[in-house]
Amino acid sequence: MPNMSPKKNEMPAQAPDIRNKNFKEVALGYTMEMALDEAERCLNCKNMPCVSGCPVNIAIPDFIRKICDKDFDGAYDIISASSSLPAVCGRVCPQERQCESKCVRGIKGEPVGIGRLERFVADWHNEHSTAEVKKPEPNGHKAAIIGAGPAGLTCAGDLAKMGYEVTVFEALHLAGGVLVYGIPEFRLPKDIVQKEIDGLKALGVTICTNTVIGRTITVDELFEQGYEALFIGSGAGLPRFMGIQGENLKGVYSANEFLTRTNLMKAYKEDSDTPIQHAKNVAVVGGGNVAMDAARCAKRLGAENVYIVYRRGEEEMPARKEEVEHAKEEGIIFKTLNNPTEILGDEHKFVTGMKCVEMELGEPDESGRRSPVEKADSEFVLEVDSVIMAIGTSPNPLIRNTTKGLETNRRGCFVADENGLTSREGVFAGGDAVTGAATVILAMGAGKTAAKAMDEYIKNKK
Repeated sequence: MPNMSPKKNEMPAQAPDIRNKNFKEVALGYTMEMALDEAERCLNCKNMPCVSGCPVNIAIPDFIRKICDKDFDGAYDIISASSSLPAVCGRVCPQERQCESKCVRGIKGEPVGIGRLERFVADWHNEHSTAEVKKPEPNGHKAAIIGAGPAGLTCAGDLAKMGYEVTVFEALHLAGGVLVYGIPEFRLPKDIVQKEIDGLKALGVTICTNTVIGRTITVDELFEQGYEALFIGSGAGLPRFMGIQGENLKGVYSANEFLTRTNLMKAYKEDSDTPIQHAKNVAVVGGGNVAMDAARCAKRLGAENVYIVYRRGEEEMPARKEEVEHAKEEGIIFKTLNNPTEILGDEHKFVTGMKCVEMELGEPDESGRRSPVEKADSEFVLEVDSVIMAIGTSPNPLIRNTTKGLETNRRGCFVADENGLTSREGVFAGGDAVTGAATVILAMGAGKTAAKAMDEYIKNKK
């Protein structure tokens, strides 16, 4: 009989007043007993609505049924047939807006904890499985991937499984993209990311780090070297700023820089080669997951007061509800319906405060969200000594500026069709490089779609 409890099994986690002082993972994962109990909540619906909400189409009821049978290796095989990064997705996917939003159990209670079960299966596999990855038979064809983030790694993994000789070119010294430089250790441990990457290498994927496409080597030169198709998954790493006075003061960071120095370069360590300012009062401008990550990192770096300054209300925040709740539990102060107008500094050009105005919500904008409107005579100064801008990113223009025939839109994103094909023959693109900053799982879905299209393109070219 199914478990008809209306609530999910709670996820064990570090206590807020302990975790906000360390970078260890916050969520501790299900025990086997919890996973088995949660799996029994699945009704095994015949039409499987949850699958339609998954960008990579994991056979969700099938892997959950394997959990009920205690066949955890079987469950992992089902997940990994569709996802190249199951341990990652189980941690950072917004399941509440995707697969879990379609779950029938969510109509009269909480949906099945699909993401938590995926994480359990992936972690169990990484800890217990001794099976070796089977390297596919080579098919004699070569494909190149630009960017070792979620989109690029997924595309590489799927092509490798088809027998392609795949090389991934990564600008940084570590593979993983946003998984290593953007998402903090306390949400996604880097050893988890490395295990997923090691699995791709075992399939035969070659990863070349410290390789900047457009500088080290160009797209044209990759084709000259015999690569028959190419996928651009270079992400959206160029930060945006508001264009207000004071953004060049000392103590003002883009969220990209702040998180990269914290996560990738371990700036929080006392002996770090790239130390970061340990501010007392920090304002993070923005309301997405990146803003939550930056704010929670700043708290862990010793800030006494960390403010989220967002021009809309909490209900309009694009961040995951879970991340907002974790931030509040850790002492982050939310100043919604407020908007910065100027960053203030002293004679030494260090930040001393931030002028803000109060906002109210007006009519909906193009995205359907109500537009914020400034209140009259509402200006005030927030006393801070550091400001982190987390208001979005766009793709770096280097690739488009060094490659002929690649069409981009007004935001600098590559224009690609539903299969990822760009305006340049043999060049495909996906993930944030096409959509602008989005989620890990959407980038993975784009990489998966492009891999299939690249395979068809190369086969038809023969």
